[in-house]
Amino acid sequence: MRGPLGTALLIAIGGVAATASSQESLARAADQVRRAWLAHDAQAIVGQSPRVVLQLPGADPSAPLVRAQAAELLRRHLQRVVERTVAVGVVREVEPGHGYVELERRYVVAGTSDERHETIYLRFRKPGAEWLLTELRSAP
Repeated sequence: MRGPLGTALLIAIGGVAATASSQESLARAADQVRRAWLAHDAQAIVGQSPRVVLQLPGADPSAPLVRAQAAELLRRHLQRVVERTVAVGVVREVEPGHGYVELERRYVVAGTSDERHETIYLRFRKPGAEWLLTELRSAP
């Protein structure tokens, strides 16, 4: 196909492929956070993000925290619980370079048997080749 129609078609196909690739890389980033959450690896949850906004039960919503502060707050949040399951739910690139993920979590507080359910909302940004976590909110 030559001409303007062929060029437009190639550009459209390329855009769809780029969007699909970006969506797949967002799904991989979501799964990395899911695995890190199961392992209670706060450093890996935060990843290479320079700053992260956290909103966790029992804590006031934060201004963007530097990586070390965010990891420490997450570590403290996770230290008294035993994970049952963490599953990736929604994965969506809401606009180019901006992604949204929901994790569904089931856990028990150490020393109890009452299973609790929580949704973890993650916001990602993709300033370069990798998705970076920019916000983590938790809701029962």
